[in-house]
Amino acid sequence: MSSEVRTRIAPSPTGFLHLGTARTAIFSWAYARHFGGRFILRIEDTDVVRSTPEAVAAIIDGLAWLGLDADEGPFFQMQRLDRYREVVDGMLAKGTAYRCYCTPEELESTREAQRARGEKPHYDRTWRPEAGKILPAIPEGVAPVIRFRNPVDGEVTWDDLVKGPITISNHEIDDLIIVRPDGVPTYNFCVVVDDWDMRISQVFRGDEHVNNTPWQINICNALGAPLPRFGHVPVILGDDGLKLSKRRGAVSVLAYREDGYLPEAMINYLARLGWSHGDEELFSRAQLVEWFDTAHLVKSAAHWDPKKLAWVNNHYIKAADNERLATLVLPLVEARGGKAGLAHLTAVVALMKDRCDTLVQLADAAMLFYRDVVIDADLKAATVTPAIVPALESFVKQAAATTWDRASISALLKAVLVEHGLKMPQIAMPLRVLVAGQKETPSADATLELFGRDRVIEAVKKGVRGVVA
Repeated sequence: MSSEVRTRIAPSPTGFLHLGTARTAIFSWAYARHFGGRFILRIEDTDVVRSTPEAVAAIIDGLAWLGLDADEGPFFQMQRLDRYREVVDGMLAKGTAYRCYCTPEELESTREAQRARGEKPHYDRTWRPEAGKILPAIPEGVAPVIRFRNPVDGEVTWDDLVKGPITISNHEIDDLIIVRPDGVPTYNFCVVVDDWDMRISQVFRGDEHVNNTPWQINICNALGAPLPRFGHVPVILGDDGLKLSKRRGAVSVLAYREDGYLPEAMINYLARLGWSHGDEELFSRAQLVEWFDTAHLVKSAAHWDPKKLAWVNNHYIKAADNERLATLVLPLVEARGGKAGLAHLTAVVALMKDRCDTLVQLADAAMLFYRDVVIDADLKAATVTPAIVPALESFVKQAAATTWDRASISALLKAVLVEHGLKMPQIAMPLRVLVAGQKETPSADATLELFGRDRVIEAVKKGVRGVVA
């Protein structure tokens, strides 16, 4: 194996980029970046029935959104069929693979008999060539599969990057089908050839692949191919304690984009599910690359916590550049019927972002300034009383000559309070109701500034009209 670090992510395009695959991609990317290596994207599309172009696009979009830039690829397995045939032909010639003509019905009959005898179902090696063995006559009209001639004795051992030493007996392993009857090779074969050709040095993948690893190691050995280091990361469990998966309704990475999460928050949160750097909960992409190592990949399952993710996302929203946030929020505001200029929306998100966990919440909050204001009659009656009207009229009169910025508005409010012997809530709440249609907003001076002088004056004049003792 080359001394250069070369990692890969190799999703199957049978659905979206789900959270577990995204986390594995983060680990693979961070490891390669930490060591100045290469990160490769490979699309394992030999499941031709279930693979779709839409899923390929979703995978590539998801990785791009997370900023997991590949140095090579995407490579597609279905574009490498000639290479797989070349390797298979060599294995047939060497005797490390053979053709099997058993029909599905024959295989199932054999398994039923084995179950009846209390045995673990397995392929009985009917068509495996052995010295002195007479094979059955080749049946007409049966397209064969090609099987790998797995060692029958000994065991397979590897030092897993996450789990430590693992040993599995070859007695537990069947002669794996490496080419289907239609000539398309299978996953466990293709992945070995791909990792060999692409000089992959470390393979990070989910726990569910542990049982595939002995086959892949044995195929590597049969080919004389160098072995990558394997690291099997633990599963992510949902609230119900069961594994998150595409088949169990786990949402895609891109669904979190639609729900208003920032990519840096997803990177941070997903990386922390199964890896740690001391007690650090929040870290940048640069820190992740600097700190990432295999020594702190944990062996136990991680639990998906939506509240923790929201907390992480809130941190990154508060830290984000306001103009960037406004650019992301603008289409959400427009979808809600709001008409906002980018400069004004930038000021709005700066005011509102601290209390929002997602961009969706931020868009909803921003609509305070971009919706038609409807004032509840009871709310108005309770807050805009005859006693407060003189102060509101004084505010309007002085507002016309006041510089319209937060500091000047604050000074104006204080002057009106002194003039009429009031406290801040006594005027701030009526102003909020008349201008925004609600009792609670961010600070009154900041809110009034963003509504604009003309809109505020018009709203207050209209609101006090007809309010008499």
